[in-house]
Amino acid sequence: MSSFENPEDTKLATLATSTLARTGAKQAAALRDTTGRTYVAINIASPSLSLDALDAVFTVAMASQISGIEAVVVVGEKPAKVGAIRENSPSATVFYLDNSGEASVL
Repeated sequence: MSSFENPEDTKLATLATSTLARTGAKQAAALRDTTGRTYVAINIASPSLSLDALDAVFTVAMASQISGIEAVVVVGEKPAKVGAIRENSPSATVFYLDNSGEASVL
């Protein structure tokens, strides 16, 4: 796994990667809010609802009434958009961890 500057981002990568492996989903995401709490989610695909993991973890975090987002790590399929995260927390770092373990900022 790629080394992150912030060890807390490494924890997010571990959470997202283990969630992806455990669930067999196409995507998983882990989010850390500005108080240090973490949230995880996978993509949702059903006939009536479709969310990528980034939107799903944002929804879970917002349901907990977070005040801001520090960072998010997404693994599996690359998310198509990061708009909801950017609208809520423009300074949040959104990482994508590819299959080889290399992290890039979205």
